[in-house]
Amino acid sequence: MIRMDSVTKRYPDGTVAVDRLSLDIPDRAITVLVGPSGCGKTTTLRMINRMIEPTDGTIELDGVDIRQQPVNALRRSMGYVIQNAGLFQHRTILDNIATVPRLLGWGRAKSRERARDLMERVGLDAALARRYPYQLSGGQQQRVGVARALAADPPVLLMDEPFSAVDPVVRKQLQDELLRLQDELGKTIVFVTHDIDEAVKLGTMVAVLRTGGRLAQFAPPAELLSHPADAFVEDFLGADRGIRRLSFFGSAGLGLLTAPIVAVDSTAEQLAARDGADFPYLLVTDLDGRPLGWGERGELVAGEIDTGRLLSYGRPFVPGEDSLRAALDCAVLSPTGWAVAVDAEGRAVGVVSQTAIGEAIRGAHAAGRDGGAGAYGRSDAKVAR
Repeated sequence: MIRMDSVTKRYPDGTVAVDRLSLDIPDRAITVLVGPSGCGKTTTLRMINRMIEPTDGTIELDGVDIRQQPVNALRRSMGYVIQNAGLFQHRTILDNIATVPRLLGWGRAKSRERARDLMERVGLDAALARRYPYQLSGGQQQRVGVARALAADPPVLLMDEPFSAVDPVVRKQLQDELLRLQDELGKTIVFVTHDIDEAVKLGTMVAVLRTGGRLAQFAPPAELLSHPADAFVEDFLGADRGIRRLSFFGSAGLGLLTAPIVAVDSTAEQLAARDGADFPYLLVTDLDGRPLGWGERGELVAGEIDTGRLLSYGRPFVPGEDSLRAALDCAVLSPTGWAVAVDAEGRAVGVVSQTAIGEAIRGAHAAGRDGGAGAYGRSDAKVAR
């Protein structure tokens, strides 16, 4: 555990970057520091590895004051990932990743073998090993940065806005990759971001800092969204914090309907047998059961199914894996108001209406008020998406 006790950083001109900050950062979990610009997030992170020395207070790592360790040894025991990766431009990708093992005295062959293993672990093609950073995309460079930080297998990983310089699609991929790696490796991660969505998605615990470097609230994401400590935290979370909270309710309990699902080779008689009052639209699938689109029941019955005239089915969700937030998003984006549920192979397993999702949301909130887990998942648990 990393324990920060009344840590303050005051500069000679009187500026206080961090003010009496006390945190117990749990082992084998992701703790996110979030807050507005200038609230001391990066300063706090850098005090943990003594890139910045605190003015007052103590920081302990597993019960030992970090000032009792030689500073270089301390830093080499912690992985460090920054925005834009901070790679050595004159070194190949393989040698960038092998940097810390080499500094620790590992042999060249052993260091490079470790680097190759980590390239695979973080999703980098082995063919990139001999390239240089400028030959990689931004997302690939960030993966190299993560691999380099993990090279000596440090128990602690410090990450300073590592994904903020990439586009939203790559950013989501990198976030998912970090969560996958954390499931495998179980590091103690301290992660700095200014993005509350990123904090909620990644954090086991989230520390919200206010301007002036003071702690506003330290809590699990679900608790943060449900019970903000004060007006500042509520303001920082934004007007849509209720929607964000739906990420912590699972979709496994949604009542999926299969009656509106028809195969592309269905006959007019089979289509006519559907209850038109309940299902004015039918979801057409290919012969393998994968969705193709929505068609008006009346049009489908009147003639052969024309896949070129089908309405988009939007983005599907995976029940039990995705959250109620994802299911609601799918329904809202659907031209019919119905969300399509698929299995891991992309085959349609059912559909659910906005109305049914709304009832599930009300049930989940009611279960939360009663203190139980409810039918739709625990409000204090991480949901995958």
